Amino acid sequence: MMYLMLLAAAPALRLAPPVMQMASGIAPMNVGTAPADHLIVPTRGAPPGIDSTTSSMMYLMLLAAAPALRLAPPVMQMTSGIAPMNIGTAPAAAADVVPTRGAPPGVDTTILVQGGSLRTWSYRSQAVEQVQVVLSTEGRPLDADIELWHGPDNTPCKMRVYVENGQLRPFSAVIETPRGPNTVAIRNIGQIEFPIACNVVADDVDFPSSDCVGASMTVQGGALRTYPFDPSVDSVQVLLKTDGRPLNARIELLQGPNNNKQVIELYTEDGGDRPFFCILETPGSGNVVRIVNTAPIEFPMTAGVVPHSVSHDMGPGEAVIGGDVGF
Repeated sequence: MMYLMLLAAAPALRLAPPVMQMASGIAPMNVGTAPADHLIVPTRGAPPGIDSTTSSMMYLMLLAAAPALRLAPPVMQMTSGIAPMNIGTAPAAAADVVPTRGAPPGVDTTILVQGGSLRTWSYRSQAVEQVQVVLSTEGRPLDADIELWHGPDNTPCKMRVYVENGQLRPFSAVIETPRGPNTVAIRNIGQIEFPIACNVVADDVDFPSSDCVGASMTVQGGALRTYPFDPSVDSVQVLLKTDGRPLNARIELLQGPNNNKQVIELYTEDGGDRPFFCILETPGSGNVVRIVNTAPIEFPMTAGVVPHSVSHDMGPGEAVIGGDVGF
């Protein structure tokens, strides 16, 4: 009894639980609780008058009354601030990304460019020698600047494009890109209410027909030439080039007197190395293509304008109302 009173009066004499300290931020890992059969009970140093059996029973009662000596179950904790990493699980957003270059068939690579915005398409491969640019809208006007960047501060080709109705007459042109890398920059200079759908492709590019190349005629500097077309012509090919001199031209699609439906202001550093080819949509009747050489007289050019697609739905004896697009 005196031994129990001594233990109750001296808390400092109680045994502390065995704790293994680990690195900072990591909780201690307890191995487990040893069974009662393997406890070591001291038998020496018992008070007088108390045998070893009584001393062992008193020590076991002391251990049962001290909860601090019980070991907690093992817990493994990670360093604070680091979330668990799941191996073999792909992010959900990665499966939704579709590359615009080399996209599988059936995937639309058209990009919407808002008013006042700029988008670029870069081609580092020297195997890409020409790209086709297609611009359209939902029926609203189209006003854009197209530039070809070849190296720092070098713009060998640029053009200003205006279309009255980008859905009825989408813009389609082929830009020569020899000696890569090259970058095509398209800037929507219209208001924010007039977005443009842009698509730049390097494969399946349109080429001028042999009739278009054979029909090329010389246009001197400052001169102009007009090409009227029948109502049955749905689209025309336009090919402009020089003998290696700079090319400055203005291409207009008229429907009626001085009624511009589409205007292209073109500059090319070398008209022989970088000729210009485009396809103009000419729905309705009274369509006239006008080519103006805006360069001085020392810079002549050759122009070829021929029909690209012809509609055979209209009979030869049917009447055509001039200026009416809904015939």
